[in-house]
Amino acid sequence: MSEPVLSSIDQGVMTLTFNRPERLNAWTDAMGRRYFDLLEQAEKDPAVRAIVVTGAGKGFCSGADFQTLDAIRSGTYDEEPDPRPNTFPTTIRKPIIAAVNGACAGLGMVHALVCDLVFTAEDAKWTTAFPRRGLVAEYGLSWVLPRLMGQQRAMDVLLSGRVFTGAEACAMGLVNRAVPGDELLPAAQEYARELAVHSSPASMDVIKRQVWGDWNHTLEESARTAVREMLASFERPDFAEGVASFLERRDPRFPPL
Repeated sequence: MSEPVLSSIDQGVMTLTFNRPERLNAWTDAMGRRYFDLLEQAEKDPAVRAIVVTGAGKGFCSGADFQTLDAIRSGTYDEEPDPRPNTFPTTIRKPIIAAVNGACAGLGMVHALVCDLVFTAEDAKWTTAFPRRGLVAEYGLSWVLPRLMGQQRAMDVLLSGRVFTGAEACAMGLVNRAVPGDELLPAAQEYARELAVHSSPASMDVIKRQVWGDWNHTLEESARTAVREMLASFERPDFAEGVASFLERRDPRFPPL
C-alpha cells in the first residue's frame, strides 16, 4: 500500500504530497499522522529550509473522509486520535507553503490555511462545506478566516458553504497567489527555494512565531517582544552573515536551525 503522504527534498525544499487521489485526498487519521510526522522530520532536518504541501491528482484535500464521518454518525468510530491538533503546522519552525491544486473543502481548507502562505490553482474549487453537512466552523477557521478576509466575507463562505474558485479566493484576500494549474507547483517551489537561499532560517523561525502569536497581543506587547527578539538577533551569526553578504553582493550562507 502506498504512503498516504509522499515526501521529496530538492534544493532545500521538502515537498509533501497528500496521496489519496482516488478519494481527492480526503483526510484520514493515518494521513494526518503521516503528514505531521513528516513535518516534524522536516523541522529537524538541516537540509530542509522550506516546505511545500500539495495534493496528488485532482484534489488538494476534499475534507474528512466520508467513511470517517459515517462512522462518527453511527457511533462506530473507534480510531485513537492523534494528540497533535490540526493547527500543528503553525508550530513548525520552518515556513510552509500550501499549493492548492484542486478540491479544497472543509478540513482540507483548514489544512491549507494553517500553512504560512497559500498558492492556489485559479480553477481550484474551495468550500467550507460545514453548514451543508450539519457541522460548524471547525478547528479555528472562525478565528483564521475573519483575520484573512474580513468578517463579512468570512461569514459568507462559512454560513453558505458555497463553492468558490481559487481566483475568487485570491480576490477575497484568502490566498497569496492564484495561477494556472500547470504553473502552481513550480511557482510554489520556486518561492520556497527563494526562501531557502535568501532568508535566514533563524529569522524565519522567529518571524513565524511572531506573526501567529501576535494576533493575540496588543501593539505594545508585540513591540516589546520585537525589541527582545531584535536584540537577540544581533548575537546570532545570521546577522553578521546577512550584513556581510549584502556588502559583498553575494548570496548569504546562513547556518541551518
